[in-house]
Amino acid sequence: MNKIVDKEYFSDNVVKLVIEAPEIAKRRKAGHFIILRVGSKGERIPLTIVGSDTEKGTITIIVQKMGVSSIKLVNLEVGDYITDVVGPLGNATHIEKVGTVLASGGGVGVAPMLPIVEAFKKAGNKVITVLAARTKELIILEEQIREFSDEVIIMTDDGSYGKKGLVTHGMEEIIKREKIDLAVTVGPAIMMKFVALLTKKYNIHTLASLNTIMVDGTGMCGACRVTVGGKTRFVCVDGPEFDAHQVDFDEMLSRLSAYKKQEEQAYEHYIDKYRKA
Repeated sequence: MNKIVDKEYFSDNVVKLVIEAPEIAKRRKAGHFIILRVGSKGERIPLTIVGSDTEKGTITIIVQKMGVSSIKLVNLEVGDYITDVVGPLGNATHIEKVGTVLASGGGVGVAPMLPIVEAFKKAGNKVITVLAARTKELIILEEQIREFSDEVIIMTDDGSYGKKGLVTHGMEEIIKREKIDLAVTVGPAIMMKFVALLTKKYNIHTLASLNTIMVDGTGMCGACRVTVGGKTRFVCVDGPEFDAHQVDFDEMLSRLSAYKKQEEQAYEHYIDKYRKA
């Protein structure tokens, strides 16, 4: 069991948790994720490792309330224990000095993007980051992203912070201004689809992190199947990062909505049971 040692709310639905996990903290790299369970009969949840402290033996994750399992996790407090935490899993991001890296993160996708931005900056690259969200309140980790970026552009749908517009608007502004050697994108699948379309137009090699589709995290359940370059890949064992221009995002979007009705029913059942308790 792994103890929660710190908890911070970024918003009503987004929470940062710092967890005791000394062995994972020693081995984790940018791009790695963990699998955790809340309760002996809990669902396995894959979450990207946002950061680690090897001296304290802790790792940091960021959780968004989406369904029953994430609500149970977010409801835990400092001093409580998570039943199981396994990791680091997945393939680490390939980090090298390439020149100028354009990173784009949408919503809570900024969390898994942070360690990638940090690693590319420490490898000697120029890093320009575009953060996007619906409103100012949903922009997270801005201070931490700025620490490892040469420039940060903020985009909000409603114009409440930064510039009004989509993440692609901010990216294209940079692309037209200077040469980009690599693009990295993490966020909702629909966002990454349009980022890929944009960078393909300008012939910029682009990595997309597809961690949002993972379930089991070990390749056994098959839920994270995606088509990349016409071939079937499993995000949890072959990824989570792939060449964005080779990903069939339309297929991925369809798969993400396959069990939406059942997820909504499980959520309603949990809330009803919680209220009666």
